[in-house]
Amino acid sequence: MCCSDPSPPFRLEPGGDRWLRPGLRKYFCQLTIDTNTVNKNLQLSDNNRKVILVKEGQLYPDHPDRFDHSHYLLCSNVLTGRSYWEVEWNIAVDIAVCYRRINRKAGKWDKDCWFGGNDHSWGLICESNKGYSVRHKDRQILICPVSYSAHSHRAAVFVDYPAGTLSFYKVSSDKLIHLHTFRTTFTESLYAGFSVWSNRTGGFVSLCSL
Repeated sequence: MCCSDPSPPFRLEPGGDRWLRPGLRKYFCQLTIDTNTVNKNLQLSDNNRKVILVKEGQLYPDHPDRFDHSHYLLCSNVLTGRSYWEVEWNIAVDIAVCYRRINRKAGKWDKDCWFGGNDHSWGLICESNKGYSVRHKDRQILICPVSYSAHSHRAAVFVDYPAGTLSFYKVSSDKLIHLHTFRTTFTESLYAGFSVWSNRTGGFVSLCSL
C-alpha cells in the first residue's frame, strides 16, 4: 500500500512531516523496484534505485514475474489512495502505471505487454530527440515536441485512485508542468512500471527521492 489517505472517521486531519510539502509532493511515495520483474538487459544500480540498459544480459534468476523480451520492470508498491513520484531519465523511456496482470512473457512486438498498448496500462513516452507523448489502448498522442522537453529529463506522476485520474508532469526548475491527465475508473490494483528502450545502450531511469 502506498500513500493512501485513511477515510473518516479514523483520521480527519493528515499528520506527519510529508504533509508540510507543497502541492502534490505531499503525496510522495518512495517506490521500490520489484527485482523479480526486471528484464535481464536492465542493470540495477544505486541500491536498486536506478536501471541502465546494457547489451550483456544480467545473471538474474528466471522468475514467472520477469519481463522476458522487453526492457521493462514493475515496482512492488500497491498504489491506492493518492500517490506521487518523480524519476530522472535519458535517451528514451516509458513511465507507466498498469495492472499487475500485464503480460511478461509475450514477444516484444506483442502489444499486450506494451505499456499503453492495451486497456490495462497507461504510459508516458519520453524521448530526448522527439519530446513527450502518451499512450493507452494503443492510441499514442504527441503532447509536446522536443523543443519543449529538451531542458528537462525529470518527470513526475500523480495517481488519484478514488478519483480515477492519472497525471503526468515535466519537472523543470523544481516546478511541475502538466503534460496530460487520463480519466478512467480503475478496477484493479495499480503498479508503477518503467521501460528503457533505444538503439543505444546506456539509457536509464532513476527513482528520485524528495
